[in-house]
Amino acid sequence: MTEPMTEPVSAPVLEVRGLSKAFGALVASRNISLDLRPGEIHALIGPNGAGKSTLIAQIAGELMPDRGEVWLGGQEVTGWSTAARARAGLARTFQISSLAMEMTVLQNAVLGALGARGKVMRFFAPVLGDRALVERAMAALEAVGLQDLAALRVAELSHGQRRQLEVAVALTLAPKAFLMDEPMAGLGTSGSRRLTGFLDGLRERAPILLIEHDMDAVFALADRVSVLVGGEIIATGSAAEIRGDARVQEAYLGEEAGGEAVP
Repeated sequence: MTEPMTEPVSAPVLEVRGLSKAFGALVASRNISLDLRPGEIHALIGPNGAGKSTLIAQIAGELMPDRGEVWLGGQEVTGWSTAARARAGLARTFQISSLAMEMTVLQNAVLGALGARGKVMRFFAPVLGDRALVERAMAALEAVGLQDLAALRVAELSHGQRRQLEVAVALTLAPKAFLMDEPMAGLGTSGSRRLTGFLDGLRERAPILLIEHDMDAVFALADRVSVLVGGEIIATGSAAEIRGDARVQEAYLGEEAGGEAVP
């Protein structure tokens, strides 16, 4: 009898295995495992104080776990620095912008391209004369639709455009995966809608581990959702599965909806 064919499962681009972290008696991460697969957006949600920031800090390399492993592109990177992980293709954007506001859009993108080479800061005059660096930076700006604003100071950009520039800076690293920490923060309804559409297309360049409080954006974008409560993953599934999970409703989604179940 012929066995039915099964769809091959792609190897994870990013994988977290049994991460645990405690600060004295406070356990911030308890045996957390999750992964990020090619072409997907995997959202991580949870109430304030759930341990999301601690988990992301461990994935990014800012904080070493007490136990567990982080793998990127099939290679263990648990002991690597933040900079080494970035050069290996782990790109991160922050809730609070880390852009250089008085520099131009192009200069910020060139900084990212320079970091991709593993170089320290150099004077901008010779750096901007480096054709390969500028071409790499301009290609990233074109990918996010900011090429026509290259000469503009970052301080003159809208909040949403700054989010796009952060992605462009990350793209200069030729990322294998994105870590995005609340990219919708500070955006209004129309801005969130535009950024949601932008991120939806970005997954084709690299998968995204998305930390976000905007549930409309999460359920519109995420292929999978993991719910973190009290330092533990209590559920992982599709948006529909998470919406209907009684444990999630009780622990988080009902609270976010003002005590009512999320439809």
